[in-house]
Amino acid sequence: MAMLEYNEAVERKFIIVNGEPYEVISSHVFRKQQRKPVNATKLKNLFTGKVTEISFHQSEKIEEAEIQTRKVKFLYQSREEYWFCEEADAGKRFKMTRDLIGGKIDYIKPNTVLDLMTFDERNIGFRFPITVELKVKESAPAVAGDTVKGGTKVAVLETGKEIQVPMFVNEGDTIKINTETGEYRERV
Repeated sequence: MAMLEYNEAVERKFIIVNGEPYEVISSHVFRKQQRKPVNATKLKNLFTGKVTEISFHQSEKIEEAEIQTRKVKFLYQSREEYWFCEEADAGKRFKMTRDLIGGKIDYIKPNTVLDLMTFDERNIGFRFPITVELKVKESAPAVAGDTVKGGTKVAVLETGKEIQVPMFVNEGDTIKINTETGEYRERV
């Protein structure tokens, strides 16, 4: 088990606090007056999804969480249940809730292979691709002179997710989207 210095608990690191795995969402190392430096972090509990703020002091060591990943295939969504199967064995199916998965699943098409992250053999979430290419299912036609909305319009993607796109994007176009921000990147 690897131990981290107080200032090594940085964004996207996985650490253990009170026996549970957390992802570091943000960290800021600073010094108050004549005191020793402190790392003020925002951590997301990977079991519950709850975000908490914890400050680590210079003298503290932090246990790094050992996160395993394996390939799984996203099958479909039914209400608030998301169904997956093992990549190599379609018979081994399991479901997860949106709370555990997060909103990035809205950019993922059925039959997409994802990295499932586990801690102590418990499913804790996914590593999503940073960009995805999706087809525009619905989009209002551009109206000449319609720049009141800053030159964007709503488009419905093939996954059902709605996003803002530039006026020149049409139904049937394939576009690239950043899953971190939900923003349009480019037309493919």
